[in-house]
Amino acid sequence: MVFVARIAAALSSATVRAAAFFFLRWIPGHQFPHVIFTALAVYLTAVVSLLRPTERSTTDSNTKDTPKTTKRTTPRNPDNVLKTLLFGLPSASLPRSTLLTVLINIGLALLTLDFMLRGLVVYPSADVTFSRIGYVSPTTANLLVREPDPAQLPLVIFYQPTDTEDSTRWTEEGMIYALDESKDYTTTVTIKGLKPSSPYRYSLSNNLTGSFVTAPMPGTKQANRLSFLTSSCMKANFPYNPLSHPLRIPGIEMMTDTISRLPSLLRPAFMLFLGDFIYVDVPQRFGSSVSHYRSEYHRVYSSPSWNRPEDSTPAIDLPWIHTLDDHEIENDWSKGNTTAPYPAAFEPYIHYHVRPNPPIPPVPFATPENTTYFSFIHGPASFFMLDTRTYRSAPSQYNSTILGSAQLQSLLAYIARPEPSEVRWKLIASSVPFTKNWQVGTTDTWGGFLNERRVVFEAIWRAERELGLRIVLLSGDRHEFGATRFPDPSLDLPANELTPNTAGEGVHEFCVGPLSMFYLPVRTYRQTDNEDITIKYIPDGNTKYGLVDIEVRDAVIDATQSGHPVTVPSSVLTYSMYVDTQLVWQYELSVPLPGYESRVADVAAWKHPRLPPGKLLLDTREEQSWDAWAKEWVGRVEETVGWIRDGVLKVVYYVLDVIQKKERLD
Repeated sequence: MVFVARIAAALSSATVRAAAFFFLRWIPGHQFPHVIFTALAVYLTAVVSLLRPTERSTTDSNTKDTPKTTKRTTPRNPDNVLKTLLFGLPSASLPRSTLLTVLINIGLALLTLDFMLRGLVVYPSADVTFSRIGYVSPTTANLLVREPDPAQLPLVIFYQPTDTEDSTRWTEEGMIYALDESKDYTTTVTIKGLKPSSPYRYSLSNNLTGSFVTAPMPGTKQANRLSFLTSSCMKANFPYNPLSHPLRIPGIEMMTDTISRLPSLLRPAFMLFLGDFIYVDVPQRFGSSVSHYRSEYHRVYSSPSWNRPEDSTPAIDLPWIHTLDDHEIENDWSKGNTTAPYPAAFEPYIHYHVRPNPPIPPVPFATPENTTYFSFIHGPASFFMLDTRTYRSAPSQYNSTILGSAQLQSLLAYIARPEPSEVRWKLIASSVPFTKNWQVGTTDTWGGFLNERRVVFEAIWRAERELGLRIVLLSGDRHEFGATRFPDPSLDLPANELTPNTAGEGVHEFCVGPLSMFYLPVRTYRQTDNEDITIKYIPDGNTKYGLVDIEVRDAVIDATQSGHPVTVPSSVLTYSMYVDTQLVWQYELSVPLPGYESRVADVAAWKHPRLPPGKLLLDTREEQSWDAWAKEWVGRVEETVGWIRDGVLKVVYYVLDVIQKKERLD
């Protein structure tokens, strides 16, 4: 029995420590707390069993006659102390070391509870008051306001140009007379009568303030330029830090620091956030009612990361535009919009994200009140924001749909629609990636809806050939960065242009995440055919986001079959990918502007005149094969184990004399 108890103690202790490390620093999966607490219960039971005094057998007469012997002190072996501290094995002869190793395991369980509950219990945030800007047009701005204090009503909304000479002169937009529980004390107000391409500030009578910049007017010089950010997925206080505020979101802070260092021309106009704004089921789901979902939004908007004192332009002043994904509902959601818990999950999403979002498409193919996909134009780009959760069916069936009939028809109409002359780009935003190159969770992406994907791709290839503009796909969900291109089969590209990790022709997708969440150290992205061509894969980093910049300038194109380069006026899109605050990868796409033909001597000989291939500008992350990646991680593990062993030995040997003196038997 002693042997079994020792094995149970060692295994359960290792489980507590490994599971706590993975949960707090690697992946905050909801399964880990159950494993940690169960293993801790087994461990404490084993410790009590091992430390229980054993009964000693005695004889009646011989005991008195047995001469007494002198007790001698047995020197304590340092390895016994190490065994107790490292493996959690209790020892009756080492009470302080045993107490310390037990406290370590209990402490890890308490840290797990802290990560799960401190934000929930200490910061319910039901009284959070905030305002933020959503969609901004050339003459309007959508303002979301939450004010649960009835004493602040009615709320008066003022605004003024930032560059006004008289800072005391404000324009009154209107008043908010009532806010109630039915909309979670929120409302969205549209500020009207604004000037294009102009900076503004707003102020509310409850002392909330903010700033924004209106979009450019179509046809103007300013409409040739646009910069914006894109990312997805964030969770407060992860990786877990016990000394950090439980609602702090490090990724927002890193993004804000990056923005502050950008030149003024690259300052983003908005954040295109592609889902998983809340994680209702991570690290643990505590309910599925409307109030539970509302409370998740309350805590996110209560984060101190939105408005730090040191930020000259706080993150809350950046307009955010949102799509819906699974963790706003339930992991890998594909059960429609009437099955629970979707109705409860969608109720706060309407108030916090749908109403401040852009308008619905002109032809939504559904009643407006049932439409959750959006479309807008900002400068040189037209956007279509998909909802890949609300209308999807079960994946991997012949008739599986990720968009639903009405949304698919609206998307196809959008793809085929001619755009104003200054719009050279169509950007389609999806909460899940189009590529099937992700080998884990493929059916939760467009990889589970390949028939519908083919319909969309054929429409895109046809539109690029006929409309003379370029269509780019932006996506999220995966906690990794992947750039992929999908060549038009009619181009009949040679094999050397279809190999992995190459820039080239085709519809391009840039998938990025998380903004502030875990990443998978296991490589899950791999090219498997000649349809989805890998450009770049970067999995590492708890914070990743892309900066998209579009400008008009001369670009070099390959103008003839012989490879003769020609410089022509183009609209150029530069995608810059950041890990934390570091620029690690950059890629360029271009669209020749009308009139470029005058610079091309032999237009007919140009291989693909409309869409030049993409060009790699910067790559600081070397591509690794699977075996090289495995060898690197083996080396990292060995290095980490050695570092931990050396550090523990130094600490233990330093205090060993003190421990032994305290535990020496006299």
